[in-house]
Amino acid sequence: MTLIAGRYRLLDALAEGAAGIVWRARDEALGREVAVKEVHAPPGTPEAEERLLYARVEREARAAEAIRGPGVAEVYDVAVERGRPWIVMELVRGLTLAETLEADGELPDREAARVALGVLAALRAAREAGVPYHGLAPDRVLLANDGRVVVTGVATGTSAPEAPPPGPEEDLRSLGALLAAMVADPRSGPLAPVVRGLADGDAEVRAGAVRELERAAGAGERPRGSAPTGAPERDPEHRERSEHREHDGPAGVRGARTEEPARSGVRRRRPRRGVVLAAGIAGLLVILAALVWQAIRDEGRGAGPGGGGASSTAPAVPGAAGTGAEGGGSAVTPRS
Repeated sequence: MTLIAGRYRLLDALAEGAAGIVWRARDEALGREVAVKEVHAPPGTPEAEERLLYARVEREARAAEAIRGPGVAEVYDVAVERGRPWIVMELVRGLTLAETLEADGELPDREAARVALGVLAALRAAREAGVPYHGLAPDRVLLANDGRVVVTGVATGTSAPEAPPPGPEEDLRSLGALLAAMVADPRSGPLAPVVRGLADGDAEVRAGAVRELERAAGAGERPRGSAPTGAPERDPEHRERSEHREHDGPAGVRGARTEEPARSGVRRRRPRRGVVLAAGIAGLLVILAALVWQAIRDEGRGAGPGGGGASSTAPAVPGAAGTGAEGGGSAVTPRS
């Protein structure tokens, strides 16, 4: 198999077009798979123009090495082999947006907005690195298996050499066209104002369209009144009680939050314990009085004639050995 720059072993072709071939390759130095773009000048290009084209591609590709961001396939290296540049890039696995639209049809509005925002982030990253992106199209947007939206084809020399570098407004205009290709109804659907706004000549209108795109994608928004992530919403009754405790402190002082309610609550509980204790003592005294009265009565009855003594009717309490005597037994009176 072909070895490029003594390091990148070409394995199989992933895509082929008029501008060249993208290969799946192996970086023998680092032991990882990469994508290698082999650049071809269009057929019939004069030799002088071909050399200029390859020089420009190499220059832009080296500048693209500075681009960092999840939305751009990272450029690892630029090798020159047989007079042509070979661009070594991150190998991103997934389907292109064109393949996805062909297989499944238009995207739901929210997903289309998410993809558009990912593309916009890539366009901005390329512009900041000094490599404005040329030729945005569905076949150059990759929907990666890991959920990323990746723009491919940065610095591949696909634009005409005389084409002026696009400005930021052109980025948004291209993004609007891409968004229109993703949704079912770009003229009157929910995202139609965004499509029109991105192509508007007024910078404020374009900025408003980007903000609307972010809202459509749900980027960084939380429904009003919902609890923050990780903090469950309290029920209304609990929230009302909490607000009452916060705003109505002791002695009617609003906002006073002290430990006094807890201490006063202890004092309120003490009288209840005292009432229970007093009631218990009173009950015990009644029982003891009844026992004494019963013992005196039993002694009086035992002095007279009888068939072997009297039966006790005193209530059974702890310490009593029995409740009465039969057959000549004597009653046992509990001690007070």
